[in-house]
Amino acid sequence: MLRAISTALAVTFVAASLASCGNTVRGMGQDAANTVNATQDAGNRVGNAAAR
Repeated sequence: MLRAISTALAVTFVAASLASCGNTVRGMGQDAANTVNATQDAGNRVGNAAAR
């Protein structure tokens, strides 16, 4: 009985850990995409200002 409870707790802990990692990786991907967009926008603004 104790072994079954320990196994269930371990599986729950591992599942929660993997879910947390997935959310972190997804957030990092969104941050990287936002950084690229901001850099492109800044480049466009500089290009437009230089063309005037």
